[in-house]
Amino acid sequence: MYTVGKGPRACQRLIVGPAPPRPAPPTPRPPWRSARGGAVHHGTQSLPARLFLLAWNTHRGKITGAPDLHLAVRAGALAELAQRGLLFERDRIVTPVVGARIGDTALDALAELVEQSRPRTWRGWMTHRSRGTLSAVRDQLIAHGYLRAERGRVLGLFPARRYVLERVGHVEVLQAEALAVLHGKQPVAEVSESDAALVVCAATGKLRTVVTGKDRRRYRDRLDELTERAGGASSELRTLMENLRKALASAVSSAEAARASGGGG
Repeated sequence: MYTVGKGPRACQRLIVGPAPPRPAPPTPRPPWRSARGGAVHHGTQSLPARLFLLAWNTHRGKITGAPDLHLAVRAGALAELAQRGLLFERDRIVTPVVGARIGDTALDALAELVEQSRPRTWRGWMTHRSRGTLSAVRDQLIAHGYLRAERGRVLGLFPARRYVLERVGHVEVLQAEALAVLHGKQPVAEVSESDAALVVCAATGKLRTVVTGKDRRRYRDRLDELTERAGGASSELRTLMENLRKALASAVSSAEAARASGGGG
């Protein structure tokens, strides 16, 4: 803007430059995805998120009987990435499809970690920074209203955070459906690949709120069939799922041995 003339007859003229570019419209997002990533309702909820919720004891209001939940959740995340074609196996080494992402914050973070890290086997990926995947999944569940975080203090001195389950009915349905898959309420061929992987990871990861030790022994053959079903029609993916299950079992056994010897886990 500048002024022309002097005194009372002076006037101002506005110099108008080129209009600023309009911001690009937001990228369309499927209705079942939130802006923060991750699935938001049962049926599209990620495999690791469902495993986290399965471990919840709805009667006691907390997670119980799942000391190795981080291993089960990591296995579930690896399984889903493999089922979606973002991970495959080459000479027993977990190999990523470089740059591939699916729009789920926890799963994409793991895919990026696999890309940027040195080569590892399935067993190596069960434990390498696995608690990071657990935390990412928990944060998703908080963001989408399945959990609520409450701050408090231990002994009135040390800051602590407590997590409260907000959707008890949702978890009870998840647990009932998982038990139905394990107990053979429907033929294995009719079980979805995702549900098959869910039950295999829950059983192998020893989430006792869903699968007891007695159930693991009683339904051993069913779990073998579900492991194969988790690989779908691909013989390569079926082999991958079997190797992933063995890796989870090995990681859980090592954690149990460490706790038994007083070394934590």
